[in-house]
Amino acid sequence: MTQPHLLVDEGDVTDLALVPGDPGRVDRIAGHCESAETVAENREYKVVNATYEGRELTICSTGIGCPSAAIAVEELAAVGVETVLRVGTTGALQRGVEIGDMIVATGAAKNEGTTRRYEDVEYPAVPDYEVLSALVDAAGDRGEDVHVGPIASDDAYYAETDEYVEDWEAAGLLSVEMEAAAIFTLARRKGLRAGAICTVDGNLVEGTQKGTDTEDDELPEKAKNNVARAIDISLAAATKL
Repeated sequence: MTQPHLLVDEGDVTDLALVPGDPGRVDRIAGHCESAETVAENREYKVVNATYEGRELTICSTGIGCPSAAIAVEELAAVGVETVLRVGTTGALQRGVEIGDMIVATGAAKNEGTTRRYEDVEYPAVPDYEVLSALVDAAGDRGEDVHVGPIASDDAYYAETDEYVEDWEAAGLLSVEMEAAAIFTLARRKGLRAGAICTVDGNLVEGTQKGTDTEDDELPEKAKNNVARAIDISLAAATKL
């Protein structure tokens, strides 16, 4: 049956999907692959099949936030996807985590409403160990350092007050983004494997939030090709899965 939002059917996609939020990043990831073909495009969802170092994979955008990410995971699972790997951006919550750093999530705090429709908030939103390990190993193989630890998923981008940030920081959460909790939760409930690697695009504790005026020459060197580095790590991890 054709899925109503992704507009894909069984056989249209592969067993593994990289899921960025931004539809534009689907094309950017595909540009790192040997071949790519657009399968479907609708609303915030763009689906492309590609091949990287002989590994066939699907790239599917999720849009912004847990509701649209949950729709993507539900429909990908319905047509045969077994592994979902988020490739996104995130705002750091700990001092010393710089723009351009990368974070591999070991879990996501459920500061959102979507997963509450599926289960109690006490149930953990955590990645699959094999996917987590593949991301960390792929980074190591490329000589890249990554921060590994818990993050937060939040619904209200413009309501992240100083009090929220201070509480997240005190809890030891590495960063905040908007999709991982739903992706991890849905994957666990459906027997899928999931993981997430996110590039830091600002630090909420240090006042370098995304959208603030920061001159390029003030950014660390690694920030200038930050997303490309995370894409390469995620694709390398895909070959291990």
